[in-house]
Amino acid sequence: MLRTTIAGSLPKPQWLAEPEKLWAPWRLSGAELEQAQRDAVLVALKEQEAAGIDIVSDGEQFRQHFVHGFLAGVDGVDFQRRQRIGIRANRYEADCPTVTGPVRRRKPVHAEEVRFTRAHTTHALKFTLPGPMTIVDTLADEHYGDRARMAMDFARALNEEARELEALGVDFIQFDEPAFNVYLDDVETWGVEALHTAISGLRCGTAVHICYGYGIKANTDWKRTLGSEWRQYERIFPALAKSRIGQVSLECAGSRVPIGLLSLLEGKDLMVGVIDVADPAVESPEAVAATIRTALKVAPPERVFPCTNCGMVPLARDVAYEKLRALAAGAAIVRGELEKSRARKAKPARPQASPARKTAGRRKPGRRKPGRQSAARPRKAPRAKGRG
Repeated sequence: MLRTTIAGSLPKPQWLAEPEKLWAPWRLSGAELEQAQRDAVLVALKEQEAAGIDIVSDGEQFRQHFVHGFLAGVDGVDFQRRQRIGIRANRYEADCPTVTGPVRRRKPVHAEEVRFTRAHTTHALKFTLPGPMTIVDTLADEHYGDRARMAMDFARALNEEARELEALGVDFIQFDEPAFNVYLDDVETWGVEALHTAISGLRCGTAVHICYGYGIKANTDWKRTLGSEWRQYERIFPALAKSRIGQVSLECAGSRVPIGLLSLLEGKDLMVGVIDVADPAVESPEAVAATIRTALKVAPPERVFPCTNCGMVPLARDVAYEKLRALAAGAAIVRGELEKSRARKAKPARPQASPARKTAGRRKPGRRKPGRQSAARPRKAPRAKGRG
């Protein structure tokens, strides 16, 4: 009940890459880089466990970016031919690799990373992969000319990878789809279908993460244009409710998403974002608990997984780990409240005596049993005759 987790990335330590920066280049190479990445994963795991996070991850310490990490092991993607393109409907620009031929997964991409991570934690383990729609939105295309067809090829490659990761002991596989909040029509026409291809045959928990982006200026500026209510979820949640995906991760903390929209996901597990990754201020456990209570108005606690809104790689490390502690502490507050409430309901009520039992044995006023004298009022002796 109320098992906590994180949406994706954690800040990289200073020895590994430049802090608080997306696409930060590695500071090492070769065997030194591999060792530094493993050290960073150990730190990420222990920080999550110490904070009280229930479902942990590697914090994406092996990857420069949540999309491009997987693409490094895929044929048809040329990292030497990067192009500056607009992504997320031109919300911001990025230097992206180019698709130059048919997409095929030539070898396992994250298997060794999962083997290492799984060996160093006994907690439930989640691994994140980029979703098909978000992949095609983060690449320059010089081969397909059809986003839907390219997405389906990537979905098949993702499925091959996901099946191997499940076999290595991953408990939850999450597909990150921030593009779902942008290309609403495409979600309905081919986005969910591509997700179904990516999760085909999986028996572990499956999730899709849909947020309003990292806490970077381009995203926060965009959010200011969305009005007093953010209703993008309203368009896509009905399609996800009908899907075979198990969990949906959404942004709630510090957002203008009407909480009632969660009811559109009836039957799904909800990873409720209760930590605002765009604000460096650390939430209090009470504030986290308040957001969780709001979510519980529309979903039962067994289906609510308190989570971060998005990845935290752009945050300072100390801030990020303080936020994790607030996340776990806030969930513990609400979990305790629910357990007390259930205990009160389960406690048997004291039996009430029936009216017949209450009156049984009572004497009617003014009547005494024969042959008995009241100890309080002894009977008077008869007056002797002839005394006078």
